[in-house]
Amino acid sequence: MKIGIAYASTSRQAWLTVEVPDGATIVDAIERSGIRQQFPEIDLEQQKVGIFGKLAKLDATLADGDRVEIYRPITCDPKTVRRKAKTEGEEEASEG
Repeated sequence: MKIGIAYASTSRQAWLTVEVPDGATIVDAIERSGIRQQFPEIDLEQQKVGIFGKLAKLDATLADGDRVEIYRPITCDPKTVRRKAKTEGEEEASEG
């Protein structure tokens, strides 16, 4: 089976394709891909993973063509980011 592995750090992203046998799991595909050598910060005990945007467990069985995604932890509250962007936008509007 052909599986895609996707990960993005703050500075770069990777999309790898790996061949795995039938019955392979998410963790099997991640290990076979070698992505953890490229991104040593990946910690599968802490980070969530998914298939096509839906959270999944590391032992989930894959199907041919699946895209495994490794998610970075959220480092800030999305509400705070939106609030800050809105405030900055209002400041720019009042300056112009």
